[in-house]
Amino acid sequence: MDETRLRTKLLISADPLDPAALANEVASPESGATVVFAGTARDHSPGKTGVTHLEYEAYPDQVEAKIAELVDDARGRWPLLNVAVAHRTGRVDVGEPSVVVAVSSAHRGDAFDSARFIIDELKKRAPIWKKEHWPGGAEWVEGA
Repeated sequence: MDETRLRTKLLISADPLDPAALANEVASPESGATVVFAGTARDHSPGKTGVTHLEYEAYPDQVEAKIAELVDDARGRWPLLNVAVAHRTGRVDVGEPSVVVAVSSAHRGDAFDSARFIIDELKKRAPIWKKEHWPGGAEWVEGA
């Protein structure tokens, strides 16, 4: 495979995320598997019900650099083709995606394993802050 054809797309944006568009970003004729993970805002969290929306803050340059490291780590572990990772900033309403990871590879096991690695490590290492909002209150949630 021609290494110059491998693509990585990283996006930190206040705009809504489109998982289908990111799946298209990673599509390739060499790919036998594409995995797309979309993490969506839910209406509850431990000890809270009625969450109305989330609010994310990040330093885009720092987050993109950290995610690029994670993608490099994943490429070192699995034979990936293309990777796209996007994370929202600002307000994210319940049901909307706040993060999307899309990977393609020749085989499904590599695609599943690498997508899980990227999202798990992103949540651990990326400097992104999340605030949960509910009727009558809001609270910053511990993260990376």
